Amino acid sequence: MRCNATWANAETNSVVFARKARDCYDSARVKPIVNAGATFESSPEFAAAMDARDPLAHFRERFSFPKTKHARDSIYLCGHSLGLQAKAVRSCLDELLREWAELGVGGHFHAKTPWLHYQRELARQTAPLIGAEPQEVAVMNTLTVNLHLMMASFYQPTPQKHKILIERGAFPSDQYATKSQIRFHGFHPESSLLELTPREGESCLREEDIVALIERDGESIALILMGGLNYVTGQVFDLEAITTAGRKKGCRVGFDLAHAAANVPLRLHDWGPDFAAWCNYKYLNGGPGCVAGCFVHERHAHAGDLPRFAGWWGNDEARRFEMGPDFHPMTGAEGWQVSNPPILALAPLRASLEIFAEAGMERLRAKSIALTSYAEFLLGQRPCPQFSIITPSEPERRGAQLSLRIRQEGRKLCDKLAAAGVIGDWRAPDIFRFAPVPLYNSYQDVYRFAALFFEALQRP
Repeated sequence: MRCNATWANAETNSVVFARKARDCYDSARVKPIVNAGATFESSPEFAAAMDARDPLAHFRERFSFPKTKHARDSIYLCGHSLGLQAKAVRSCLDELLREWAELGVGGHFHAKTPWLHYQRELARQTAPLIGAEPQEVAVMNTLTVNLHLMMASFYQPTPQKHKILIERGAFPSDQYATKSQIRFHGFHPESSLLELTPREGESCLREEDIVALIERDGESIALILMGGLNYVTGQVFDLEAITTAGRKKGCRVGFDLAHAAANVPLRLHDWGPDFAAWCNYKYLNGGPGCVAGCFVHERHAHAGDLPRFAGWWGNDEARRFEMGPDFHPMTGAEGWQVSNPPILALAPLRASLEIFAEAGMERLRAKSIALTSYAEFLLGQRPCPQFSIITPSEPERRGAQLSLRIRQEGRKLCDKLAAAGVIGDWRAPDIFRFAPVPLYNSYQDVYRFAALFFEALQRP
């Protein structure tokens, strides 16, 4: 079925969208780019005017965009999978290579940013992005490795309290990790893995259903391991409510923040989960397979008796080079480190974090809501049974991502968009995901995407 061939001038939708964007900027206490009473329009001139008013627009020039076959910048909407490369990465790497060549082992102590504390500087820059104290953050390993290290400490099942609560639609690696942990402890996933599922006919979980299940089964739940944001639907979860409900029942609480870190507001220290882990290659632009991040709440900072898999980089820094046989964990999240960090692999993350420090999460979140609302508005201008948006419409319940359920030939549609220079991604069996990332995407990107999307729907 073909969609309507013209853009509707839906005044009501325009007013609602303008109000969403205005409220978003007001709540973030930053200068709005949409004045009260303004309405959005389905025109390239309007998108260009929005970009001209955007106080964050200049950050776009600090990233490299993949090129189309015509040597133009692609419409890159895949930051939820892999963030773009900051142009400063090359100079950061060159600096490290020069220091290695000139200083050799002395770079650990005499480099511009001494390698001995390189990861600590990145943890300090990361902490504000997740609402944590610096000592609660460690930059180490990769995401699933960190989840296993955290579960070694915080999943201690007993015959009475042995279940792990996750989403049935959690990222597969979380499924693999939790099932393997359950088996490692001598239990069976069939009886020890408790999965949250949406109500029949719905795509997203209801917050009240999550809390109700914790209240009902909490006595048998040893660990709650939730994603901060569902990777398929784009739904943001109420992590504060989940933490509160879990702790009331004596459950350990941890979060996989792969799609939430540097995307949505987080206050991990205040909310109080036991731990969290995330990758740094999506919204944090650290590069493919980048070293990941980990959070351990400060109430565990001195918990040297917690079981853990130890390694020398987690040993007390004052004794580390004494090479003694006994392990004395560092205070805070650093006490869960195992191996010394790969300095060259951290350089891209450093380049990105410096940009985040300039832009500020408050302003980025405001623009993110405006961009996704604009995309929602444009897609709503042509009623079409071939697709639907499954991401929650309420701005506070979503991040930078929108997910579309494509009812016919979705994989073919994704390929047509890629041929037209639009980079999003496909999740079988029927989901197309795209993310207008506020650090480097523009309103014109969103407008051009919507136009090309409808064109692809109509083209055989």
